[in-house]
Amino acid sequence: MSNLWKKYAKVLVEYSTNVKKDDLVIISSDVQAKPLILAVYEEVLKKGAHPIVKLGLEGQREIYFKNASDEQLAFIDPFIELEYDKADKFISIGAPYNTKNMAKIMPERLAKRSAATRHLSVKMLERAAEGSLSWVICDFPTNALAQEAKMSIFDYEEFLIKACYLQLDDPVAKWREIGENQQKIAERLNLVKKLRITGEKTDLTLSTEGRKWINCCGSNNFPDGEVFTSPVEDSAEGEIYFDFPAIYRGNESQGIYLKFEKGKVVNASAEKGEDFLKKMIATDEGASFLGEMAFGTNDMISEVTGNILFDEKIGGSIHLALGSSYPETGGKNQSGLHWDIIKNMKENSRVYADDKLIYENGKFL
Repeated sequence: MSNLWKKYAKVLVEYSTNVKKDDLVIISSDVQAKPLILAVYEEVLKKGAHPIVKLGLEGQREIYFKNASDEQLAFIDPFIELEYDKADKFISIGAPYNTKNMAKIMPERLAKRSAATRHLSVKMLERAAEGSLSWVICDFPTNALAQEAKMSIFDYEEFLIKACYLQLDDPVAKWREIGENQQKIAERLNLVKKLRITGEKTDLTLSTEGRKWINCCGSNNFPDGEVFTSPVEDSAEGEIYFDFPAIYRGNESQGIYLKFEKGKVVNASAEKGEDFLKKMIATDEGASFLGEMAFGTNDMISEVTGNILFDEKIGGSIHLALGSSYPETGGKNQSGLHWDIIKNMKENSRVYADDKLIYENGKFL
């Protein structure tokens, strides 16, 4: 077994999810990630825990969404319910065969399924907030991800390794160092009541008063590199333009413009994929409110790859999420949607905290 996958697995099991003896660990992925799945499986067993591997098959999701009735879209497997109640750790490894496999699925069907599974997402976030569950999502390099990023598979694998700092002898030490630096930023932001974001077609204010900023350094996402919170639900006022493409379940919108009043999206447009954008905002009542505000801090990721796991961490970017918020931040918004939309902040962009400039052209001052 490759030393790289062993190192990757060790970080996921020991650092990201902190697997302990007797933990019930759900490992979910696709067949393409076999080397990493087996490495994670082995590490979980070494911890004295109980691994359960769940594999998806190529084409399975497309068949489901093309053929499922409304009743089937609303059905929740009782065994899945049990997992969300009983599992101690979730390790999810992305390894897609095709990043556009859901692009032709009607957005209304995706929205119906999101609404049906909303309570599972809420349960997972609540259990994570109370400390009874840990989860992490990561990726295994595949040709589909490489193609989406406009790279060869060899270049993409190298990119992934560097973004995760797996080229280092001790990547965990590096992530702990990143965590210490980001904690200082989070603690400063915890004192802030109001943020104002300015830039191209952008002047948006929102309140973070009473909310907690979370330092992300490899625990729920790997790679990582962000600090985030959930804005006060009715506080967003103004407009914002996102120049990076926004991808959700294989569908893409570009040039998204959103206008907010009293926290709610009152005007939404996109230069590409506007119909999809509007249908996702209409998923449910909570989908038209913000669930997250975050700063990307991973300078090893500098350009869009079409993969939100990496793109939302781009150093010099911010992202806002429409939909569900995170209970651990104090967020109260609930939705079947959580769609991260990224804005490049490296040119002519600023963030003010309580009217004081704290961030300019992609850097904290």
